[in-house]
Amino acid sequence: MSGSVRELHGASPDAPVLQRLSTLDRFLPVWIIGAMALGLLLGRLIPGLDDGLAKVEVGSVSLPIAIGLLVMMYPVLAKVRYDELGQVTTDKPMLITSVLLNWILGPALMFALAWLLLPDLPAYRTGLIIVGLARCIAMVLIWNDLACGDREAAAILVAINSVFQIIAFAGLGYFYLQVLPGWLGLPRTVGLDVSVWGIAKSVLIFLGIPLLAGFLTRTLGERAKGRDWYETTVLPRIGPAALYGLLFTIVVLFALQGDTITNQPLDVARIALPLLAYFALMWFGSFFLGKRLGMTYERTTALAFTAAGNNFELAIAVSIGVFGVTSGQALAGVVGPLIEVPVLVALVYVALWLRRRYSPPTTSPGPLNEANR
Repeated sequence: MSGSVRELHGASPDAPVLQRLSTLDRFLPVWIIGAMALGLLLGRLIPGLDDGLAKVEVGSVSLPIAIGLLVMMYPVLAKVRYDELGQVTTDKPMLITSVLLNWILGPALMFALAWLLLPDLPAYRTGLIIVGLARCIAMVLIWNDLACGDREAAAILVAINSVFQIIAFAGLGYFYLQVLPGWLGLPRTVGLDVSVWGIAKSVLIFLGIPLLAGFLTRTLGERAKGRDWYETTVLPRIGPAALYGLLFTIVVLFALQGDTITNQPLDVARIALPLLAYFALMWFGSFFLGKRLGMTYERTTALAFTAAGNNFELAIAVSIGVFGVTSGQALAGVVGPLIEVPVLVALVYVALWLRRRYSPPTTSPGPLNEANR
């Protein structure tokens, strides 16, 4: 995970993107597809595995998935230069643009695509709308890091998403499932009975714990032996854990939902269409908007991935809690990462390709030339 970023900055800028990636990261899509396939296979071959994995939960999420998420996010947050966050918060255009993309455009776009492409499937449509409301606070840090985006900007944008998620999720759910359909003359959907504390607990666990661990690791490490030692010795050692945590999370997630996915392939295909359109429109629209606003590549990339990603853990937990584990809404939530993971991995490669053709200002308060990247 971290190897790709170091090699990208150390290699000739004229070298092809794939040649500048480490062998491990060059085949990242293969590892992810393999993890998805392994999870599906385990879920099918081992009776009761899904029930066993789901018995213990942390914040409405299966304990193994919770462990994978925490392991995945910790190294990325340990790389953030927390003393430079103040420089990011002064970038008002980026912050305002991110809020508008995440909390106005994103949910509205998913609502429109769900009704346009699934007019006859209300359960799946509702599940997709819930996915659109759950803005990303976890894996986006991985995709942004792989694409050499601004870590500090991504951390700030994820923190903003977390606050808005606690404040606005339930209200937006009511608006998009009850109020807006009524205004448009469409059938209403049952409202979301979601507690603010339930969402806050999820955010505190899956963002708060790795954020605190990453902050303490960097602060204590730099205090002990300095920044150069920390970034050249500590980060390379803990960096690979992010990839292992990601792959473990994917295996467990798809093992939990293997039967649901493999038994309803046509339904999965129907749900996949609006998701594919959503990820493409949000990522490319956000990326080129950031470029048009004059943002650096690093901050444009952070903006694009935070706008395109979704918090599928929260969406699945909410759908299961409100509609049941066998509901169509829950299936739509499960299909989310099935589509999101490979699509956003592909967009990492697209971002790295666009990086060579990017020409906004080359000066930036962000970390453009870190040795540890």
